[in-house]
Amino acid sequence: MIGHIHSTESFGTVDGPGVRFVVFFQGCPLRCKYCHNPDTWDFAGGTERTAEDLMKEYDSYKEFLKTGGITATGGEPLAQPEFLAELFALAKSRGVHTCLDTSAGVYDPNSHEKIDEVLKYTDLVMLDIKHIDNDCHKELTGKGNRNILAFAEHIRDLGIPVWIRHVVVPGITDQYEELFALGEYLSNLSNLKALDVLPYHDMAKPKYEELGLEYPLGNTPPLTKDEAIKARETIIAGIKSGLHKQK
Repeated sequence: MIGHIHSTESFGTVDGPGVRFVVFFQGCPLRCKYCHNPDTWDFAGGTERTAEDLMKEYDSYKEFLKTGGITATGGEPLAQPEFLAELFALAKSRGVHTCLDTSAGVYDPNSHEKIDEVLKYTDLVMLDIKHIDNDCHKELTGKGNRNILAFAEHIRDLGIPVWIRHVVVPGITDQYEELFALGEYLSNLSNLKALDVLPYHDMAKPKYEELGLEYPLGNTPPLTKDEAIKARETIIAGIKSGLHKQK
């Protein structure tokens, strides 16, 4: 089976536990205004690779990856579910930890057999929740979030550990009420193992210029470290509130 791969990274340190071999899948259905990989959007791009080929590349670094594993990211890896399932099955057959970094924009609650095949071989999901409000999510990414939240609940029901990622953008995803509401939602995820609150940055601007694309967020200023800490505290407060209501 052939996968369309944008690139690989041999020593990823922010893509799951430990040092990891990171596979960037080509193609994404979302158009997040702060996306820093617009070159992964086009499904027609990328390089054709096989799962065996990628695992052979992994093996060339495996001595440095003993505390980590392999992470599939993108783009959107779940947009190529058959190939991803083959890659993860091969990794698991060799005792390699597998991590899926996804926005779940392609998940369909009424038809998810192919994605379930991927999840059979997935040790950890890193799930991006862009915005807790459906309409605001659509404004930010081009699509609503209902299928994404349905995916979060699906992997909860399957008992797959999840790390939640949330990018805080000034004026867009930094409102107290929305951050608190996100936390209350997350309180329902019994499989939640970590929360990464990521400050928005504009370092992708040169890439947009190189691709001839207009940068959607214009001169939106990067989020400060203190603002990111405050946003995380608000989400945590929401989680605690949600857990208290469940008692």
